[in-house]
Amino acid sequence: MDNKKIEENIGLVHSVAKRFLGRGTDYEDLVQIGSIGLIKAVNNFDESLGFKFSTYAVPMIMGEIKRYLRDDGLVKVSRTIKENAGKIGFAKEKLNKKLGRSPSLSELSKETGLSLEDIADAIDATRPAESLYDKHDDDDNFVIDKIKVNEEEEEQTVNRIFIKELLDTLDNRSKKVILLRYFKEETQQQIADKLGVSQVQISRIEKKSLETLRKRFKECI
Repeated sequence: MDNKKIEENIGLVHSVAKRFLGRGTDYEDLVQIGSIGLIKAVNNFDESLGFKFSTYAVPMIMGEIKRYLRDDGLVKVSRTIKENAGKIGFAKEKLNKKLGRSPSLSELSKETGLSLEDIADAIDATRPAESLYDKHDDDDNFVIDKIKVNEEEEEQTVNRIFIKELLDTLDNRSKKVILLRYFKEETQQQIADKLGVSQVQISRIEKKSLETLRKRFKECI
C-alpha cells in the first residue's frame, strides 16, 4: 500500500466529506469512511490510463460515503476481518517481545499464516480515524495544517468532478445546452442557431435539464 500517496491525497477525502455534512453523521466518521475509498483508489489506480489520480479517486471516495449513508451509517466489518485483526494483534504482541521491535508485515504474515493483502485489509478496517488535531510524526504541526495547504485546489478538483458526474447523467443534447449556456455563457438564441432548433425548444431543454440536475444533486448529497 502506498502510504505516501494516501497522505498526499487525504485532502480529497476532507473536501468530499464536507459535502455530506448535516446528514446526522460526524465529520470524522465521514472522513474515516471516505479514506477507505481513497485506499481502494490508491491500490487500483493505473497511471497508464492517462488521467489524474484525483479524477479516479473522487468518485470512489464519494461512493464509499454514499454507501455508508445509505446503510444508515452502519459500517459492517466482516467476522473474518475481525478474526484476522485479533490474530494480528496477538502476533504483534508476541513478536514485539521476541524481536524487541515492531514486526514487519512479512513477519506478521509468516507468524499468522495470513497473506499481506489480508493483513492490510484487517489493519485498514480496524484502524481508528486520524484526528485533524493529532500531532504529525515529523514535526510539531497538526494534521490539519498539512491539509490546509492544498485545500482550495482539492476543493476545486472535487467541484469539477462532482459537476461532471451530474452532467453525465443528461443526454448528449441536454448536456451540450447546459455547457453552452452556463459554461460558455451563450444566449438561448445563440445555442438555438448552433443546434438548428428554435429558441423556445432550447428554453424547454434548459428548464428540464436544470430540474433533472437539481434532483440528481439532492440524491448525491
